[in-house]
Amino acid sequence: MDRKEEGGFLLSIETAIEAAKEAGRLIRERVETAKRVETKYSDHDLVTEVDRQAEEIVRQVLLKAHPDHAILGEEGVAPGPEASREALEAHRDYENLWIVDPIDGTTNFVHGFPYFCVSIALARRGTVELGLIYDPMRDECFTAVRGEGARLNGEPIRVSEEDTLGMSLVATGFPADYKGARKANTAGLIRLSSRCRNIRTAGSAALHMAYVAAGRLTAFWELELNAWDLAAGSLLVEEAGGRVTDTRGTPYHIGVRHVLATNGRIHEAMLEELKAAEATGFEKRE
Repeated sequence: MDRKEEGGFLLSIETAIEAAKEAGRLIRERVETAKRVETKYSDHDLVTEVDRQAEEIVRQVLLKAHPDHAILGEEGVAPGPEASREALEAHRDYENLWIVDPIDGTTNFVHGFPYFCVSIALARRGTVELGLIYDPMRDECFTAVRGEGARLNGEPIRVSEEDTLGMSLVATGFPADYKGARKANTAGLIRLSSRCRNIRTAGSAALHMAYVAAGRLTAFWELELNAWDLAAGSLLVEEAGGRVTDTRGTPYHIGVRHVLATNGRIHEAMLEELKAAEATGFEKRE
């Protein structure tokens, strides 16, 4: 990529920051009052009117600056893993594709638990080139542009230095597909709980990945996630010096659904433990 292209992405991150902070203001204002909730794929997969309003704010800001770009937003996709896969396949070859989750951690938002974020990424021909995760409750803005490093509120961040599982603070989540992916993910949690320093399940995949990038967590894994959950966080982790793959060790691409993000030092150990627990999400099950 030449400097002109890099400059374009650096300008685009400023647009993404503007979009995220405008959406974040709405989210922050409504966190105590947004109680009209609908379910999507399951009782664990929620959406509110604020999700939809926040996504519309992000769309308007992005398209005003980049009217020729495409946008893949969570709230514009039908519920369920298959619909998510189909939506990504329909969009992944666009020259410039914004991938947006207006509120990652909607269940937390609904309950007033202050751990949720706006996630925005820009992919060029399927490769994530910039990522932003904004926590409106803490006013923390994590940003990354490929080749330019990762930052928190403008200051450089790096992954942590733990080099054993026993020293590591690890995070995961509970997939909406409680009959399949949730059961497998829980098997991994049970196995790793006795091998890590501790495990956290705070309820936002994107924010967990931002915390890996910032060195607050050593690793994060979860099964059956979507591009809008992972795209921004994947670049943050990589630009902060970490490693992102699927749960078999294949390097991250925007089609990955079973993810492992680490500081790099414990990555192979995490892969081994997930495999031993039959918790990669790729096992054949009856």
